[in-house]
Amino acid sequence: MSDNPLHAPQDEARASRPEHPEGEGQFGLLRERRFAPFFWTQFLGAMNDNVFKVGFTSLVTFQAARFSGVDPKTAAFLISAIFIVPFVLFSATSGQIADKYDKAVLARLVKSFEIVVMLIGGAGFLLHNATLLYLCTFLMGVHSTVFGPVKYAYLPQHLAATELVGGNGLVEMGTFVAILIGTIIGGAAAGASEHGALLLAAACLALAVIGRAVSAFVPKSAASQPDLRINWNPVSETWRNLRLAKSDRTVFLSLLGISWLWFVGATFLTSFFNFAKDVLSANPDVVTILLATFSLGIGTGSLLCERLSKRRVEIGLVPLGSIGISVFAIDLFFASHRIAPASHLLGVSEFLLAMPHWRILADLFLLAMFGGFYSVPLYALIQARSQPTHRARIIAANNILNSAFMIASALLALALTSMGVGIPGLFLVTALLNVVVAVYIYSLVPEFLLRFMAWILVHTFYRIRLVDAARIPSHGAAVLVCNHVSFVDAVIIMAESPRPIRFVMDHRIFRTPFIGWLFRHVKAIPIAPAHENAQMLERAYQACQRALEEGELVCIFPEGKLTRTGDINPFRHGVTEILRRHPAPVVPMALRGLWGSVFSRHEDARWPRPVKRGVMTRLTLAVGEPIPPADATPEHLQERVSALRGARR
Repeated sequence: MSDNPLHAPQDEARASRPEHPEGEGQFGLLRERRFAPFFWTQFLGAMNDNVFKVGFTSLVTFQAARFSGVDPKTAAFLISAIFIVPFVLFSATSGQIADKYDKAVLARLVKSFEIVVMLIGGAGFLLHNATLLYLCTFLMGVHSTVFGPVKYAYLPQHLAATELVGGNGLVEMGTFVAILIGTIIGGAAAGASEHGALLLAAACLALAVIGRAVSAFVPKSAASQPDLRINWNPVSETWRNLRLAKSDRTVFLSLLGISWLWFVGATFLTSFFNFAKDVLSANPDVVTILLATFSLGIGTGSLLCERLSKRRVEIGLVPLGSIGISVFAIDLFFASHRIAPASHLLGVSEFLLAMPHWRILADLFLLAMFGGFYSVPLYALIQARSQPTHRARIIAANNILNSAFMIASALLALALTSMGVGIPGLFLVTALLNVVVAVYIYSLVPEFLLRFMAWILVHTFYRIRLVDAARIPSHGAAVLVCNHVSFVDAVIIMAESPRPIRFVMDHRIFRTPFIGWLFRHVKAIPIAPAHENAQMLERAYQACQRALEEGELVCIFPEGKLTRTGDINPFRHGVTEILRRHPAPVVPMALRGLWGSVFSRHEDARWPRPVKRGVMTRLTLAVGEPIPPADATPEHLQERVSALRGARR
């Protein structure tokens, strides 16, 4: 299989689905039957999870005397671990079930099960019985384990390719808004002095019933593999799912990336109760503020992803997200040390009146927002890249890895706290580990880093206007040809392409230590003139042929060199040889506005305007109609590229 992160198998049914109008953005999906009932079903489930878990955790942390045999210092970590155990035990089985059966039917069965679970939980609250509540925690974990593959395998079946990032952003946003509301309800109900247990029991049961009613409107979602024979052995099936995920290197590394985010998120979320009590000297209501801030950050980041990625899977946002997570987690450590202990537990109003606390909230919000930038593209990438027949099992493998990482998070937290490390120290260790993990992942898949560099360049120095960019094929082989104006032409084209491109590049670029390493890892093709190295030229033609045979995009700058005048140099015959070996459609493109920048060979080259004048430089990337290979002579291609470029250089 290809390792290209964006080279996804096509779900033919998806291509025919209607898209929401361009002007509406992702929110238009909330009015459509194919998305809205599913969205609200998962929203209510996430809310109920958190009403229960926050209520239970708050009660055993701040009212431990009412629950015999419960240690308030470790209860939050224990509740988290119990909730995770079903993901380890049953994710493999749930992935098979989601591939074999209609996902709408499964959603309704899961919501019916939730009602039964909440009856048990309600009894636990009313009787102040920790055993029943721990059992309910485990069963809610089972509920989420079964629903997880259904949720993420449902989206690619009902959303068009250009809606996938927006749909995932809405789901992520909705999940964390649900967490926010559930946190507020759970915390407020637990804080009610007399009737807290009754309020929690009633709220959890009511949400389960409403969720079941909404799930009745989820549209039919045909089984991906109805003839699948389910392996009920969780151990062997778990290993089989992990092997299935590892069959595509990029998907597997993306799964690891998401699982790492769950490690980070679990570390922070399960620490908030003790962080509020022991570091901030705050009461349970302030925990709600912390969780709400974190949830709003994730929701904001998730929603911004569609705008920042221009409705495509933009993996360049992933490194941006990981950088932000570490920066603000480290600042949270330092901000925590500026908090003076109080003589009593602060309420919300007292907490918000202290300016150092606003720095804490800002760090949490921004850390979570960058977490949204990190997670949404990875989820969309996994959904787009996975084969439809076993997509749910890939999601199940993701749940298995997520649970393993969350258990590791709980164990690390327990180990560090038992060694006397405070909660701020735990945050710092997590931030530094995040740096190590990020460097490791991006060294394995430099495509993430290169897309990030391209995204930063394009969004910092330039404002790009795309003309007919949809003409770049979303799948299948094609040769892209473009005028060569500057040293960053390839980076700009890569940043605006919906899928990876194999660039044919001057062999001397590969001698540059860092840039050469990056381009080698994204499979750029080095080329040299015949009089310099005939063997390298032949290898380049062979590499182009193999790439086209595998359905990839190949981009060549037919001028063979940068322009020194701003005019287009005569096109050479290299593209003719490429097409002779493997005929493919040729897509002409033209860049306008780069001539005269510091990246060009203009004699009076200047820095782009953000550095020079504070205004973004305007560029245009114009894409022409594909040309049949038989008509793609160098002269005809130069004529088409010149027409696309126009008078502006």
